Amino acid sequence: MSKQAILDAIKNHDTIIIHRHIRPDPDAYGSQAGLARLIQATFPKKMVYVTGEGEPSLDFLITMDEVPDETFHGALNIVCDTANQARIDDQRYNQGELLIKIDHHPEVDNYGDIQWVDTSASSTSEMIFQFYLEFADEGLKMNDEAARLLYAGIVGDTGRFLYPSTTKQTLSYAAELVNYNFDRPILYNEMYKTPLHVAKLKGYVLQNFTVHEAGCSTIRLDRATLEKFEVTPSETSQLVGLLGDIEGMLAWAFFVEEEDTIRVRLRSKGPVINGIAANHKGGGHPLASGATASSWEETDEIAEELREKCLEYKKEQAE
Repeated sequence: MSKQAILDAIKNHDTIIIHRHIRPDPDAYGSQAGLARLIQATFPKKMVYVTGEGEPSLDFLITMDEVPDETFHGALNIVCDTANQARIDDQRYNQGELLIKIDHHPEVDNYGDIQWVDTSASSTSEMIFQFYLEFADEGLKMNDEAARLLYAGIVGDTGRFLYPSTTKQTLSYAAELVNYNFDRPILYNEMYKTPLHVAKLKGYVLQNFTVHEAGCSTIRLDRATLEKFEVTPSETSQLVGLLGDIEGMLAWAFFVEEEDTIRVRLRSKGPVINGIAANHKGGGHPLASGATASSWEETDEIAEELREKCLEYKKEQAE
């Protein structure tokens, strides 16, 4: 890995297209758009695009660009916050001249002409700020908008600095970012506001969850339930951490039915669950992962794997 090689590639390309993963979260948007704004502030004559399907709940951060096919010719493509190629939003990512991967997830796919993967970072947004700090003396420029986006990404992926991934470095970078001119209360309000219909679904989850003796729980949100509460599958992401405060809960899974698949959101307070995700067309962090199930029978398999993982963890802790 060479961060210098990344900077050199940015300097040597007039057109830069930045990608992130499907089903984006604040870190996906924050790292993608934060890097774009950083490049634009430093090299105002370069054409810099952010691409991917828009997520309405994140429009307060930035909206995606329309990027014609011909724009990719000779372009530099950078993929942020995405461990595997199948999850890259806008699959034209390999149609440019050079491809760079910047990510903090455990590696799934070895892709890109240049790769920078740091699993010790709390977020890819943290990595982008580190990139800025390392090359500020070479003229790399930060501005208020880039700072706002990177701060949002760090806050989102650390759960407001509560997750174990938060380090001394994370807090130090956040402290530097808040010196820039952006409205943190407004940013927090946008990130954590709960629409009424989602709040009602939250009540449904709290009334219907159960905790297995192994210390795990699963919640099934089928299409009928989502339609009843008028909640979209992507909006359920606001609820995924809901069960973390329940006494005795070690790990949990949300099964969310989409049009032709079932989205699986896995979370843990101890047992390592990204191996379960990898078994079911997914991946992620040891304590926060996502997967895909093709049927409700497969979600039963995931639930059993989660139960076994929690039992193993309890046994290890008792020894």
